[in-house]
Amino acid sequence: MPLSMSRSPGATPVDDSSRTISQVSTLKSEPDTQSQDLSMADAPASSDEEAAKTKVNLEDLFDDEDSDNEFPSSAPQIKSEEASQPIPLKITSKSAYSDPEIMRAFYQRLFPFRHLFQWLNHSPTPSNDFAHREFAFTLPNDAYLRYQSFPTADLLRKQCIAQLPSRFEIGPVYSTNPRDRKTLRKASAFRPLSKELVFDIDMTDYDDIRTCCTGASICEKCWSFITMAIKVIDVALRDDLGFKHILWVYSGRRGAHAWVCDKRARELDDSRRRSIAGYLELLKGGDQGGKRVNVRRPLHPHLDRSLDILKEHFQTTILREQDPWAEDAKAAHLLNLLPDKTLRDALQKKWDSAPERPSAAKWADIDAVAKSGSLSKSSRDLLEAKQDIVLEYTYPRLDAEVSKKLNHLLKSPFVVHPGTGRVCVPIDTRRVEEFDPLGVPTVTQLLQEIDEWRGEEGEKKVPDWDKTSLKPYVDFFRGFVASLLRDEKGAVKREREDGDAMEF
Repeated sequence: MPLSMSRSPGATPVDDSSRTISQVSTLKSEPDTQSQDLSMADAPASSDEEAAKTKVNLEDLFDDEDSDNEFPSSAPQIKSEEASQPIPLKITSKSAYSDPEIMRAFYQRLFPFRHLFQWLNHSPTPSNDFAHREFAFTLPNDAYLRYQSFPTADLLRKQCIAQLPSRFEIGPVYSTNPRDRKTLRKASAFRPLSKELVFDIDMTDYDDIRTCCTGASICEKCWSFITMAIKVIDVALRDDLGFKHILWVYSGRRGAHAWVCDKRARELDDSRRRSIAGYLELLKGGDQGGKRVNVRRPLHPHLDRSLDILKEHFQTTILREQDPWAEDAKAAHLLNLLPDKTLRDALQKKWDSAPERPSAAKWADIDAVAKSGSLSKSSRDLLEAKQDIVLEYTYPRLDAEVSKKLNHLLKSPFVVHPGTGRVCVPIDTRRVEEFDPLGVPTVTQLLQEIDEWRGEEGEKKVPDWDKTSLKPYVDFFRGFVASLLRDEKGAVKREREDGDAMEF
C-alpha cells in the first residue's frame, strides 16, 4: 500500500484573503515527504513564533480548563484570548459533525491538549521534542497544511480553534523548527530526528475474507479482526522487541493505530523500522486466489505463539461468524490451499453433494476425509497447510509502509473522524475484547452530555471531558503519559549518574 501522507485527496487551496495562513498545498496523491518535499506547504512565520524565542514557564502553557491534579500548576492561571473561550452551544440530533461551531466547541472544551503536549514533549518542562514536532492540518475545505509547529500546547489549541481542522496529524521531531526550514542554507540541515514507531491496521485489508461488511462499514463481527491483530502485534512488540509504552488508538471508523513511544523506538532509523515491519509482516501477494502464507518449518516462536492466540478466534470469528467458504468460489480457494490433489478431489465431490454446507463443517471435513484414506501426502504436510490457512485468515494485515519511514505522519489521538463523528480514543489492551467501536462517543453526543451535566453545589470546577463519556479514555491516556514521563525521567537520571561516575 502507498505511503499514506494525506487521506484528503482533491484538496483545495486556502484563500489568503480570508486566512492568516498562506502557501497551502493540495495533495492529490500520497507522496513521500522526502521526494516530494517542494510540493508541500510551509507553515508561515507568525507572531506566535516570538513566544518560541522567549523563555516559557510551564505555568503559562495551559488554560485553566485544561488543568488536572496530576500535573498541577503552581501559578495563577492566565485566561486565553477571547477566541478560545467556550461559547454557549445548543446541540440537537440534527447537528452535523462537520459544523464549524461543533468543531470549535470540541477543540475549546474537550480535546486534551495538555495531555497531548506531555505525551509528545516527554518532559513536564518545554523541550524541542514538542517545539520541533511537525503537525499537519486538514482544513474544512480539504486543504492539507504541513510543517506546522508550536512551542506550547496553548498555541496549538488556539490555532485549532481558529482554523477548525477536521483532523490533524503528527509527524517527526525535526533538527530545527519546521516553520524555519526554508530559511536554512542547506536543505540537508532539516532532517527528521525521532518519532514514535507506528503501525496501522485497516479493515479494508480484510475485505477478501470478511463477509459481514464491506468498504467503510464495520460491525461487531468483523471488528474481531482488529482485536486479533492488536493481541498479536502488542505481545510481539513487548515480548520479542522489549518495548513497554505502546498506545493503541481507534482510528474513528474501521481500524486501529499503534504508537510505540519508548525512547529506543523513537530513535530508530528507517532501516531498523523496515526490519521491524518485516518481522511482523506475514501475508505476501494480493488477493488473486494464490497462497499468501509461505513460512519455514519449524515455525518461528513468534508465529507459534500467534497460532496459540489465534486458534480460538479462528473457530469463532472465522468459521462460525464469517463463514468464509460458503460460496463455491471461496470454497475453491480453500481447496487450492491444500497440497494433496487426492484430498482436494474427494472434498470437492463431497461438497458438490451438499451445496449448503457451512464453513465449520467443511473445515472438519478436511481431517475426516483425510482419515478415510483420501490422502496421498503425509499428515504433516496437511497439518502445516492447515496452520498456514489459519494464519492467512487471522494473522494481522498491516499497512507496512506506515511503519517503515521516520517521516510518516499519522492521525493524532482524540481527533474527530469526519465521517462518523467518533473520537479517536485509546484502546486499553488489558480489556481489548471489550472494546466496542460502535460504542465510542461522537462529538455531538459529548457536547450534549456537557449540556446535560449537573454537578453538585459547591463542587470544584472539573474539566468538561469529566462530564462526559470521554472521561475514561482521557483518564487512560493520562495514566499512559504519566508512566511514560516517569520512565523518561528515570532514564535521564541514570544517564547523568553514568556520566558523573569516576573512571579508573
